Amino acid sequence: MDESITHQLDQLDASELLALIGHATHALTDPRHRLATDADQLAVLHQALRVDAQLNAWLRQWAARLDTNQAVWREHGTSATSWLADVANLTRREATALINAGHEQARFPIIGDAALTGQILPTQAAAISSVLDDLPPEFPTDIVDRGQELMVDFARTHTSVELRRLTRHLLEVLAPETAEELQAARLDRELRQARRNRHLVFTPDHHGSILIKGSLPVIAAEPLIRIIDAYTAAEKRALDALDPEAEYLTPAMRRADGLLAMVNHHTQQALAPVNGGDRPRISILLSYDKLHKTAHDNGLLSATLAGTGEPVPAGELRRLLCDADLLPVVLGGPSEILDLGRAQRFVTPAQRTALEIRDRGCAFPGCDKPAQACHAHHITPWWDGGPSDLANLVLVCPHHHGIVEPGHDPTADRWQIRLGPNHTPEVIPPRRVDARQRPRQHTRYLTRGLQPEKASDTTMPARR
Repeated sequence: MDESITHQLDQLDASELLALIGHATHALTDPRHRLATDADQLAVLHQALRVDAQLNAWLRQWAARLDTNQAVWREHGTSATSWLADVANLTRREATALINAGHEQARFPIIGDAALTGQILPTQAAAISSVLDDLPPEFPTDIVDRGQELMVDFARTHTSVELRRLTRHLLEVLAPETAEELQAARLDRELRQARRNRHLVFTPDHHGSILIKGSLPVIAAEPLIRIIDAYTAAEKRALDALDPEAEYLTPAMRRADGLLAMVNHHTQQALAPVNGGDRPRISILLSYDKLHKTAHDNGLLSATLAGTGEPVPAGELRRLLCDADLLPVVLGGPSEILDLGRAQRFVTPAQRTALEIRDRGCAFPGCDKPAQACHAHHITPWWDGGPSDLANLVLVCPHHHGIVEPGHDPTADRWQIRLGPNHTPEVIPPRRVDARQRPRQHTRYLTRGLQPEKASDTTMPARR
């Protein structure tokens, strides 16, 4: 930069310099800056990253300095965090993170200087601080300074994620004779901290989802990760994957489905311990009048979860009513209990056995879910008057249960399931998949010698 310009800048105070930066940033949006060659544009982007890092470091250190000298308290009678949250529309968490990052750079001045000169990015500075925090507290200042210099040098060729993994290597360089002992002590400290910090929180977002947040020690979490990954790998898509409107599943969505499959298996096998005198179950409040109306004229079905009051979508409610223990509680005026029924399973154990013999697993073509992992689905829904007879039941896995469960609109272009020739299940695809809607059967029903027995060959009691 020209010396005269540097001299002029030296005459400006912080407020004037920031105003100049704002004007310069606005000037960068001028279309003429888009006419440079590709190489020039890339160079500008790289330079902009460094300038952004410098301003970022200055901002954090300035905020931390004002927090330390209590300037905000003297001026406004409040903390720096509260003031930032108010004037800058930051959340308290964001304001706290901003100030704490500045304090970290103040604790490690070599890191702070490197950030101010743009040698390291904000994420790298945070990663280096976390590594330096893991150094033994008895290390003298000169060794910590040496560690700072090494980490700044590592930052030239390592990302923030890679920098966070260099604690062991840093110990080997700074204290080679005691590195293993120090590493063991650090791991022990981290494990104790991880155990103290373990938590699992379920929070409704009141928009149809439950937010899951938690922390577990690494070793304790490994079996959970492995089990969920196993269920994730087992969750395969079947014929519905050909549907152009089928949902695209990201890896994260597949893992979520794996977790739900694990829970479903746990529920199907009744593996959970008794809690509060009963096994874990979903409790739903449903208007009897609305249920009765739905069964006769296909009215809109709605309910809420007991306890939380969260609404249950009609489609999910219909699916739950297919294969569930029901505890009917008839309510009068203002929630007055008029009658309390006993829990009863629509599908009896004998019927369940017959279904498993007949269907042998999920009836949806291409699905390999075993019978024990499936729901007993009412072809004509129970809420619409469908009986719990074998001729009205079919086994489907939780995923395909949601696909074939009839919706409120009987004319919707949906997947359907029915019992075809010889009482074998067959799936009718929507028109968007097959304009002729030709019925399709699982290959297990088409294999000679493995044809399921007719439902009439086995006498089983029916129950509604």
